[in-house]
Amino acid sequence: MSQGWKVTLIVLAVAGVVSTPLIWLLDSPDAGQLTGASIQAAAGIAALVWALLQSPGNRADDTAVRTGQARASHGGSALTGVKRPKGRGSGSARAERTGNATATGEGSNASSGVDYT
Repeated sequence: MSQGWKVTLIVLAVAGVVSTPLIWLLDSPDAGQLTGASIQAAAGIAALVWALLQSPGNRADDTAVRTGQARASHGGSALTGVKRPKGRGSGSARAERTGNATATGEGSNASSGVDYT
């Protein structure tokens, strides 16, 4: 489910939970109105919980397999695997048999596998 649909569903669920049952209950409800308000509130809460538990629709799984060697020097960066800056990404990240990553010189960085920095 996309983020836009999720927000729309949450807003509609909150409106459904609050609006009609509140109007019915403020006007001295009879048994039918009280039952209807309870059912509508329960359905709104169920829709809200369902929307909150849905995972994002743009899930991406990243995989790197047998990528070979990478070398960095003089402040460079080398990666044989998957880079996820600041842990971004909603899917899995997997690196298998990525080979060597070599860094030489001050400020150089090498990583073999999954890099979350």
